[in-house]
Amino acid sequence: MPCRVLIVDDHPGFRAQARALLAAAGYEVVGEAADGESGVRVARDLSPDVVLLDVQLPDISGFEVVRQVHSEPSPPAIVLISSRDAADYGGRIRRCGARGFISKADLSASALTAVLGTGCPR
Repeated sequence: MPCRVLIVDDHPGFRAQARALLAAAGYEVVGEAADGESGVRVARDLSPDVVLLDVQLPDISGFEVVRQVHSEPSPPAIVLISSRDAADYGGRIRRCGARGFISKADLSASALTAVLGTGCPR
């Protein structure tokens, strides 16, 4: 059974690119959201295994999305993404409860698998 992924990013072109890349690697992209509030709602509705989540969203930060999603029972693994480097966020990535971070420039199925570990997190 493929790992189910939700992509939350405000750039439609990046969402399409990430969807194609992950689908080609055997992930099942079950949904997309363009902002944080929608991302929280769609994560609740679809119960994905993984949320690929942009840190910088137009309404609320990815860190706030992590907090809200993790307040739900059986939350998905969350992997933060950004066009900025992880160092730009200091210790916030580690402290927020996300599984890890991948730079958008480095996004690949193998990078996602490396962050998630073996197998799907659920």
